[in-house]
Amino acid sequence: MPRKLTRLLMLAAAGAVLFSATSVVAGDVTIHIDVGTPPQLVVVPGTSVYYAPDVPVNYFFYKGRYYTLANGAWFTAPVYNGPWAVIQIGKVPPPVLAVPLEYYHIPPGHLKKPGPPPWAGHGQKKKGKHHGHGHEKD
Repeated sequence: MPRKLTRLLMLAAAGAVLFSATSVVAGDVTIHIDVGTPPQLVVVPGTSVYYAPDVPVNYFFYKGRYYTLANGAWFTAPVYNGPWAVIQIGKVPPPVLAVPLEYYHIPPGHLKKPGPPPWAGHGQKKKGKHHGHGHEKD
C-alpha cells in the first residue's frame, strides 16, 4: 500500500476512533462520528457553507444537510449525528466541494495547499492559453 495512502487511512482511523456512535459501511469504507450534541457551526467566509471548528473531523453543513469526507469518500446525513450515507462526489453540492482546504480538519490525501481543492474547478491555472482539453496551446 503506498505510504501516503497508509498515512491518510491512519489519520482517518484515528478520527474515527475518537467518534464512535454512528456507523456507515459502504464497501470497504466505514465511518464513526459521534458529536454528542449539535456542534457550533461557523460560516466558511464568502460561502453559504458552515463548518464545525471544534469537531476534529471534516464536518460541513449546507442547505439542511451535513457532509463529511472520510477515508476518501463523501458522506451525508440529514441530522448532525447521522445516520451517514456514502454519496458519489457528483452528488456533493458544488459549494461544499469548493470549501478551501484550510477548513478541513483532515485534508484529503496530499492536498495541503490553501484554497479550494482541485475538484472544485477553481485551482490555479497554468500560464498560457488553454483550449479546454487539458492541453495548452503553444
